[in-house]
Amino acid sequence: MNTAFRLVPLLAAVAISLMLPTPAAQAQTLKWASQGDPQTMDPHSQNESMTNMVNGQVYERLTRRDHKLNIVPGLATEWTQVNPLLWRVKLRQGVKFHGGQPFTADDVVYSIQRAKESTSQLSIYANAVGTPRKVDEQTVEFVLTAFNPIFLQHLDTLWIMSKSWSEANRATRPLDFKNKEEGFTSMNANGTGPYMLVTRQPGIKTVYKRNTNWWGKFEGNVQEIVLTPIANDATRLAALVSGELDFVLDPAPRDVARLRNTQGVKIIDGPENRLIFIGMDQGRDKLLYGQVPGDKNPFKDLRVRRALYQAIDVETLRSKLMNGLSVPTGGLTPASVAAFDDPKIEARFPFDIAGARKLMAEAGYADGFEVTLDCPNNRYINDEEICQALAAMWAQLKIKVRVSAMPRVLFFPKLEKLDTSLYLYGWGGAITDAESIFAPVFRNRGERGIGAYNYGNWRNDKFDSLAAQSSVEIDPKKREQLIKSALMELKEQFQVLPLHRQMIPWAARSNVSVVHRPDNWFEVAWVNIGPK
Repeated sequence: MNTAFRLVPLLAAVAISLMLPTPAAQAQTLKWASQGDPQTMDPHSQNESMTNMVNGQVYERLTRRDHKLNIVPGLATEWTQVNPLLWRVKLRQGVKFHGGQPFTADDVVYSIQRAKESTSQLSIYANAVGTPRKVDEQTVEFVLTAFNPIFLQHLDTLWIMSKSWSEANRATRPLDFKNKEEGFTSMNANGTGPYMLVTRQPGIKTVYKRNTNWWGKFEGNVQEIVLTPIANDATRLAALVSGELDFVLDPAPRDVARLRNTQGVKIIDGPENRLIFIGMDQGRDKLLYGQVPGDKNPFKDLRVRRALYQAIDVETLRSKLMNGLSVPTGGLTPASVAAFDDPKIEARFPFDIAGARKLMAEAGYADGFEVTLDCPNNRYINDEEICQALAAMWAQLKIKVRVSAMPRVLFFPKLEKLDTSLYLYGWGGAITDAESIFAPVFRNRGERGIGAYNYGNWRNDKFDSLAAQSSVEIDPKKREQLIKSALMELKEQFQVLPLHRQMIPWAARSNVSVVHRPDNWFEVAWVNIGPK
């Protein structure tokens, strides 16, 4: 074993051994781990990548993504845009849910309407696809009130549930996760996908088995999935090196170089469509978590927001903390293609401590202030460490930052309640269009899910108007200009502080073959486990 992993506490190693299958049971069993755990088995409740990915082994959408993120048929076999405000979708026949219920047009209509509920974090996408209506048993139409240039991209975010199963189990409404609501769908699932939920033990272990009646084609040979959340980086990787695990979704960046040279282990890596940024409360007149001269909210001042930006040494974050596994950016989209690779939008404002101090003094904060920075400790690569590094950088502006790091299960509900003054956040996924971050994250908070993830509660009416126009513009050239103008407005107002786009390394045993996608999606149906 690599000496870097010999210091793992004995009790931790024993605990992992007890949670994982014995060698006799490991044939075609995929044992994998992540630092975090899915938040709920309700597919409409939480829109969080890890939760979506795990639930995505059970539930399916009308469309799917292939290895290159192209949209391909899923529970729908074909679709047609009849006119700018009408889409017609043909459904796959002969599909059954894991519980034996037949998949029907009624399930599609029901699922889209369920996803529109106020307790669903997918409501903005469900509203964007319009009103579903059953034409016949094989056909569903979507009637829109305005043109949607990325209709299929939005449709590809919506999971299909069984209407009869939901009704029988009193689960017709998504769980209100932020208020700790629990129900049948917290621990149970019934999809049409390649794997079936067997047991769910939150924070301990979740087990799935292959759905032998799946309509699709397995590219891999995994018969059983055992997911074990392991928060400690060293413990997680020691289990991989020893062979107790087959796959780790999130090895620590500091360990990647050593893992590349560790016998029996390999690294699979690539860029992720995800922007990591800082958000600030710009709605309240006084910060919830801070001590500021005059009891003001300094983040309402453009000069303060710009000063914080200019005090961030992103190159040090990239080289020293992220070990090169990040791409610093001044852009505000998960992928640069969403900004049409415009260098003006992607360029960062300069790192300038002297200029930042001058801005702070001009704003009346030469002696700084105190504030709490909320941060997850098991969601993004080096999330807590990034927050600690930022606190040290901002100390040069005499800003005393208290880092409050917490598990994602506490962090996301806290932000949903706007119970924050300053926070680290990330946004990404398979959609590379700017609309994927405009409507949910950057626009003014409004109805039908608009601005639902604008946890800083800022208002920028100019940006909001440009973004709203871009979401319904039919002409591609006009839309491009609207998007670029909107991004420059948001950038120049420093409403959020972009840091970088993540590079995602996965770690696996040498006999495990996986497909790495830019949305950090681990598709188990594509995994092959070879002889040891």
